Amino acid sequence: MQTHRIGIILNGVTGRMGMNQHLQRSIIAIRRQGGVKAADGSRIMPEPILLGRNPRKLKSLSELHGDIAYSTDLDSLLSDSNYPIYFDAQITSLRFAALTKALAAGKHVYCEKPAAATSAQAMQLVRQAEKAGVRNGAVQDKLWMPGIRKLRHLIDSAFFGRILSVRGEFGYWVFTGEDRPAQRPSWNYRSEDGGGIIRDMLCHWRYLVDDLFGNVTSVSCLGATHIDHRIDEEGRKYNCTADDSAYATMLTDRNIVCHFNSSWCVRVRRDDLLTLQVDGTAGSAVAGLRECRMQPALRTPSPVWNPDIDSPIDFFADWTSVPANQDYDNPFKVQWELFLRHVVLGEPFKWTLREAAKGVQLAELAIESWNQRRWIDVPPLI
Repeated sequence: MQTHRIGIILNGVTGRMGMNQHLQRSIIAIRRQGGVKAADGSRIMPEPILLGRNPRKLKSLSELHGDIAYSTDLDSLLSDSNYPIYFDAQITSLRFAALTKALAAGKHVYCEKPAAATSAQAMQLVRQAEKAGVRNGAVQDKLWMPGIRKLRHLIDSAFFGRILSVRGEFGYWVFTGEDRPAQRPSWNYRSEDGGGIIRDMLCHWRYLVDDLFGNVTSVSCLGATHIDHRIDEEGRKYNCTADDSAYATMLTDRNIVCHFNSSWCVRVRRDDLLTLQVDGTAGSAVAGLRECRMQPALRTPSPVWNPDIDSPIDFFADWTSVPANQDYDNPFKVQWELFLRHVVLGEPFKWTLREAAKGVQLAELAIESWNQRRWIDVPPLI
């Protein structure tokens, strides 16, 4: 049985997301299962090297996973032909420069989102990758969450009839660091460091909406910085200069209205940290990250407005769980396997840097909408 060994530069895996989802639950998990199996029986085995700025953290992470090779020298690794893939999970402000270097070195590139701070930079990466003829992609993990995959099954089976609207609720309370430690890094709340929930989350909502409900054609967004100061990792108070909440409405080319509330200043009273309610003429569904519940027209109750009595209807009762029709693997790992098959075997992979640029574009236009307090059209990217 042939094994295709392929070297991967993993940059930014000392951070929470890079370490947990990309290194441990994707690359290490793929290695432990014996690689990615191809149709001809061969296997693709990722051979990672860890890249970062802190040698102490890199050494600790390396030892934890069997003495993986590591380095602090980006330029040296980019000139090393043993590592044809470059992956980037650094903070947003560092990503564009590193990806530009990797593409110039002829590497296949894969990255976290947003791919760049501006749509102009994102499209520069697209043109550079396409000119170089290298494989490229960006993380769009929500598409492989079990709840979203169950929702897609309902859409594909025409359960909803004509889809009318989508309501997304996302977020949780991120502590300021004063009474309890913050669960997110401080740069998230400083615009000068690439922070802001609009830039972070509307990249996700773009690919979710495009993939499930039609291409986004216009957006209206209100951002807010509800909490004006927090405590950083060194215990110092700092001013929050980035938006911590966003209230965005999008219209698609299927005339579906999609509204998403995203906030780090909300306490959760819903099924999950992310929920999508989809309403259609023939039925509705509410999907979280892992579960999905549906209510067809025949089981829809008939409420009558009467504020003087307790509701006689239990509105949570007439919903049915959508069963799992397959095993659901970690969504980051699923997309990593698809990307590795794309690089090694040439299999199709549509989640490219061009798709990632659409997310950056939407975030940029949402900020423009907030500043101008009006609807903004979303033109095709060229």
